[in-house]
Amino acid sequence: MFEQSVLPGRAKSEAQHRHEICVAGRWMYERGFIVACEGNLSVRLDAQRVLTTPTCMNKGTLCPDDLVVTDLEGRQLSGEKKFSSELAMHLLFYRMRPDVFAVCHAHPPTATGFAVAGRALDQALLPEVIIGLCQIPLVRYGTPGTPELSAALEPFVSHYDAMLLANHGAVTCAPDLLTAFFRMETIEHSAKITLAAEMAGTPELLSGREVAKLMAARARYFVEPPPGGGAELPITSDCTDEKDEPVTLTRNELDALIDEAVRKDRARR
Repeated sequence: MFEQSVLPGRAKSEAQHRHEICVAGRWMYERGFIVACEGNLSVRLDAQRVLTTPTCMNKGTLCPDDLVVTDLEGRQLSGEKKFSSELAMHLLFYRMRPDVFAVCHAHPPTATGFAVAGRALDQALLPEVIIGLCQIPLVRYGTPGTPELSAALEPFVSHYDAMLLANHGAVTCAPDLLTAFFRMETIEHSAKITLAAEMAGTPELLSGREVAKLMAARARYFVEPPPGGGAELPITSDCTDEKDEPVTLTRNELDALIDEAVRKDRARR
């Protein structure tokens, strides 16, 4: 294994997970997603244990022995350092999402700027974001490190893999650490492109038909949607059209929209 690598998948020893969390922490720091002692990372080791970063330490300078192991109730099992006060946010994902084995929280500056401005990244602008994440919603503000934040997050956890946190930052979840980190990169990249497009002119949104085609293509790209099925589709050009123009869909596009509606209905029940 390369010294600075994070490999896909989760079938690894605890020693490998410790190494890779430290590597991902350095990546976040080098990319400016975090400064000082900001941010936190965790990996679910098994059904009872979570490996996580400590509080009051720069996540770009961690060593494997700095990490902490807790149970799913937040009780510390091993480690000399204290775990982050924001661990509760990570544990919420692990309790609600059996498919989630890694959580990444950071403050990427452009995306956090959108969160501070009270704006979600919910426009149909980039095919890769729509296929990979559907959209990136904004979670209302909750005081970091308190139950308020978990309460604000809870309605979103089952339905989204990447979220902006109002006046705070961003959080992602995934089946493995590498994917969780990539999703954090995608949030910041999407925010930068959205901001650049707005500075250059008026962004051209994709149509509802184009979004339906992209949603239908998710399986082809091996994208598994969150199990809750209640994610809102991004805002399309159809939502802003003043004229009531007819829209035509292929059978596959219609089936994709129907499946999405059924998942949302089941999630609300």
